[in-house]
Amino acid sequence: MTSLTNKCALITGSSSGLGLAIAESLAERGCRIMLHGRSAAETMSETCNRLTAQYGVAIDYHQADISSLAGITDLVAAARQSMGSIDILINNAVTRHFAPVHEIPDDAWQQALAVNLSAPLRAIKQVIPGMREKNWGRIFNMTSIYGVRGTPNRVDYVTCKSGLLGLTRVVALENLDYGITCNAISPGSTLTPNIAGRVATLAEQEGLEYDEAVRRFLQGKQPSGRFNQSEHVGELIAFLCSDAGSDMTGIMLPVDGGWLAS
Repeated sequence: MTSLTNKCALITGSSSGLGLAIAESLAERGCRIMLHGRSAAETMSETCNRLTAQYGVAIDYHQADISSLAGITDLVAAARQSMGSIDILINNAVTRHFAPVHEIPDDAWQQALAVNLSAPLRAIKQVIPGMREKNWGRIFNMTSIYGVRGTPNRVDYVTCKSGLLGLTRVVALENLDYGITCNAISPGSTLTPNIAGRVATLAEQEGLEYDEAVRRFLQGKQPSGRFNQSEHVGELIAFLCSDAGSDMTGIMLPVDGGWLAS
């Protein structure tokens, strides 16, 4: 197992779901973690205490609205104050709006650009100098199958996830001489709280049993016919933080049950 002892990770959008699962994979290897979300700090104290006791490393949480530069600056400063440095940055926070191009509200579009695209850029800008000083860093942008494919009624999501791929490539190339890698991770359908809610809605609306609702939800998408395991995404990121991952940079790695191959 890759040891990440003495490494410190900031993970945006990690109060639950995929972000929290990634945090656990890194904490299991000795990495200190700063979790982030929109919820008040007191709502996360039990989770932080539980994970700290389970993995024997400090797990902290900071509430921040990262749709603004001030929010990102506050989050990065809090992470540095808590952990001393940021060696690993995982841009996982996301917002989305479902509407056709001609109907998407301007405020929803601007919010998506701010959270899904500008926030990762702003966070990267602020952590790179410290990573360069150490000559080591790992940056991960969580993208999607929709970063390379279009789909109706998701113009904000598709545009931002496509943009993250370009950001990933440029950051990777600009930091080849500083021990910093930057990669995009593209999970397929993973059973996050958001997805679970959509499956439950489908089951209720169509009068389906749960397994049939899952099959219908994934039909035409993920050929495996099952949800990806969040912990597998965390395991991949942990590997890319090892020495063996030092020459893998500027690429998009799918964890999608064959979706991109189909």
